[in-house]
Order: sequence, then structure tokens, then C-alpha cells
Amino acid sequence: MFTRTVDVTTKPGKAKDLATLINEKVLPILKKQTGFADETLLVSDKEPDRVLAISFWNTKEDAERYHQEQYPVIQQMIRPLLDAEPVVRTFNVDSSITHKIAAEKAA
Repeated sequence: MFTRTVDVTTKPGKAKDLATLINEKVLPILKKQTGFADETLLVSDKEPDRVLAISFWNTKEDAERYHQEQYPVIQQMIRPLLDAEPVVRTFNVDSSITHKIAAEKAA
């Protein structure tokens, strides 16, 4: 499993609007993508204009395809609410209780 994180700073007071936009417009797009598994959206309790979106993908290739084909459309959609460009990072998922993934142990 593979994950993408998108770290966003919204314009002041716009984090709730961004969360609503993601839930209403972005999630339906994500759900249609091959290999998409889950999305977790976090809004900081210390920095009210900071949002972290974490998407889970079956493979790195699925995430990369989404990044090339759909992410530019989504980026344009959310841009009016942002104070800075989103920072995208990618990771291999080492373990997850929710997704029933465990790191392989050396024998």
C-alpha cells in the first residue's frame, strides 16, 4: 500500500470550507480512481488554517496515475481557498490497523 499526503495552509478562516469542498467534490473523484483505498482529512487543532489530506492507494503506480491525471484538476478546484501551494509527499505504508497492513518481519 502507498500513501500521498497533501499539506495545505488555507487562507484565514477557510479550513472548514476546504474540508467541505474535499468531502463534497474531491472524494467523489477519488472514489472513481483505480487503486484508491481511503482518504483521511485532518484539520489542525493548533493551527486552524492547516489541513492535511492523506490518501491511501493500492500501489505507487495507482497514486502516480492519479497525481498526473486528476490532481491538477483538484488543485485548481481548491486553489481559491489556499494561502500557499500544497506540499505533496509520498510514502510506502509500513503498517496500518485500519487497512490490516503489517510490516514484514525478517525471519
